[in-house]
This record gives sequence, C-alpha cells and structure tokens, in this order.
Amino acid sequence: MSRVVVVGSGRSGLAVAAYLARTGTETILTDRRAEPDPLTVQRLSELGVPGVWGEHPLTLLEGCEEVVLSPGVPPSISFVQEALHRHISVVGELELAHRVLRARNDGSVLLAVTGTNGKSTTTDLTAHLLKAAGVPAVACGNLGTPLMAAIEHQAPGTRYALECSSYQLETIRDFHAEAAVILNLTPDHLARHGTMEAYLDAKLRIFERQTSQDLRLTPQADPTFDAFAPGHGQPFRFGWGTPKGPGAWCDSDGLLWLVDAEHRAEPLVHRKDLRIPGDHNVENALVASVLASHGGAGIDGLRAGLRSYPGLAHRMVLCGEKDGVKAYNDSKGTNVDATMTAIKALPGPLVLLLGGQDKGTPYEPLRRLLEGKLRRLVFLGEAIPKLEDELGDLPHTTIEPFDEAVREALRIAEAGDQVLLSPACASFDQFNNFEERGDRFEALVREWLSGT
Repeated sequence: MSRVVVVGSGRSGLAVAAYLARTGTETILTDRRAEPDPLTVQRLSELGVPGVWGEHPLTLLEGCEEVVLSPGVPPSISFVQEALHRHISVVGELELAHRVLRARNDGSVLLAVTGTNGKSTTTDLTAHLLKAAGVPAVACGNLGTPLMAAIEHQAPGTRYALECSSYQLETIRDFHAEAAVILNLTPDHLARHGTMEAYLDAKLRIFERQTSQDLRLTPQADPTFDAFAPGHGQPFRFGWGTPKGPGAWCDSDGLLWLVDAEHRAEPLVHRKDLRIPGDHNVENALVASVLASHGGAGIDGLRAGLRSYPGLAHRMVLCGEKDGVKAYNDSKGTNVDATMTAIKALPGPLVLLLGGQDKGTPYEPLRRLLEGKLRRLVFLGEAIPKLEDELGDLPHTTIEPFDEAVREALRIAEAGDQVLLSPACASFDQFNNFEERGDRFEALVREWLSGT
C-alpha cells in the first residue's frame, strides 16, 4: 500500500495528517525536532499517525506516493530533493487543500492575499465584509487556520479569504484563486529565498493559474507587479487619488471608492469612518472591498463592514487610554518595515518600545520617521546592543525585561502621547510568540489603567 509522508508538525502538517487519516490514507509525519511537543504526540496518536522525530530518514520514501510539506520546511532540504529525484510528487499543504476543495465542485471561491505586510488584516477584513453582507466566509491560511482545516468545516459556496505566504506559494502547482492580490513587497525572508527577485517570483505565483474570468489586483503605486504577473486575470488596481480604472481608490478628500469592471464608481465610506488607523489600513480596506465585492458582497454590506471592523489582535490595537495617553499594541510589528508602518499611522508624540530578538536588518530607517514625533524610545530585550549602536543618540531608556520596560514607557508618557509597542523584532527572547508578547502588554496596560 502506498503512503503519504507529511513533513513538519506545525498547524499545517497536523491539519494534513488529520485529513489523510480520516480518508484512510496510510500517513507518516516526520519532523526534525528531536523532542516533539507532548500535545502533538497525543494528537498524532489519536489519529493513528506515527511520528518520526529528529531526522527525515530516506527509508520513509520507500513506497511513498506523495510528500506534503508544511510551509516552514524549505523544498531545498535533502529529503525533498531525493523525493523529487525518485519522481515522487511533492506538494505543500496549500496545494493539497486546494485539490480537495476543487474536487468537491461546490461553488466555493478562493480570495487570496499575499505581500510582505498587511496580509493578515486584509484577509480578516475581507471575510468580515462578506459576513456583513450575508455571504458565508472564513478567514484562513497563513494567519492561523490552515486551508486544509478550514475546508473540513465549511458549507458549500463558502468564500475563503486566504492569506498566502511566499513559503506556501513556493510549492503550489494547480492552485487557482478566483481573485488574488499582492499588497506590497519589502525585504523579508531572504534567508530562505536568497534574493528579492526569487522572493518576488514566489509571491507572483499567486496569479499564475488565473483565467480571464478571475481578478488580479495590484497596487497602482508599483506597476512592476502587474507587468510581471503570470496568468490571465483581469487587471484591477488600488491606490490614491481620482479613480483611474477598475479597483478601489481613496480620493484627496478621504473618500473610499469602488470601481467595477465597467468603470462604474460607487462611494464606500470616508476614511474617518474606519476604526483601524493609518494610510496602510486605508489600503487594506480598499483591497478587502474589491475582494469581497468579487466574492458577492453588495455595496451596503461593504459599507457596514468597513464601519464595524475592529482590527486584528496585536495589530495596531488601541488597548487603553488614561489621562490623555493612549496605548497601542502592535506586537505583530516583528520587522522594521512593519514598525515603520505603525509609526506612520500615529500622529505622535510617541513613546516607542523597541526590541526583542534581532532579525538582522538595520534599525536606521526608523530614524527619519521619528523626526518630529518622538517623545522617547524604550529599548528592551536581546536587541539592546544593536539598538543602542544604531539609534542610541536619540532620546531613549534601556530596560531589558519586558514588564519593566512597558511600565516605564507608560510612566514617562505625557498627555497627548501614544505609547506604542511595535518592537521591530521577533519575540522569542522573552516569549513563545508575538501573540503572547501582545497579551502581556495588554495585561500591563490594564494594570496601568486600574492604578495597581
């Protein structure tokens, strides 16, 4: 009997293993972690899926019909290369889930989102707009619930707002989205992709199987994406100023517009009606409106959804205000570009918490954006030496432990200031993930609000 080997025991790998086990497919999961999480071991035991830990032995390829990769596993590893050499099919979780979904032929629609920053908010907002319009929808993919898990529980005709990372798009084959967008591209994940050109190529694959019936959405500000996009999707754009064709636009008065394929323009809402701050979130709202409209949302549902969307957790969330000081949780700001976006979104003065586990990119670009906005920087975590070296001439306080740094930031803020956690770093020096870091920040803000 042939088998499928699942490589990687994260959310995607476990979702694939669960699906395959339910279909009666002989399945083995392998992960290079020598000591697996006990809950993972328990879950695999419940599924009847054996786990191989610490290495990927080539003996697993004997009798193997297909290898399914989790997004975090690069196709360049020797196990995968040997599988390809033996002419064994290698796909990612996204491709397998797409295959299963399309086999149902149940009227479901994929609305796919990629880019360096803003993917999760745009994906979540797209699903929110569809639900506000009464259209069945779910947000899934890279932001949390794998597509493989999502399709197990959704009704026919569901609209899947799907966040796609470059890692996921590397391993697609027949993946096809009825609407797809690339939001932006800035340096990230170069350790995996090697060059910006390879990173761009991976992102652009989101369009490659589109037909003339599908929608391809790209930013007006960067025509490169549309010029190099594969596939045959209808070109739509988003941007600023007077509407310039099909897509969505924010005019000089701050009014958001939706323009259909026949160039008919409909006003949506004013940017002041959005609950999520910043120019980047205006763009996210424009994109989500186009995708949700393509998914079947009417104009009234779009307007209601845009006015009611509260934003994602840990992404520029206003989590407290006291004595004229506002505290914002942007723990998802795990790279310099994301922190730059957060700084742009707020008027200042800022007390900005920076630091954590350094990701190897310079902090110098933050300097220009902080001019005229900075009250004080608070450096924390492992990245302190580099932060002091690159930004130490700016007003700053250095406190390594996270809790003490946050309490100090809240203490020194003055009326009219914004205390912003947007660390430009990973969280793994003091936390398990950015969500845990953000939760702790919000707990400390609550403590500050109560005066304890």
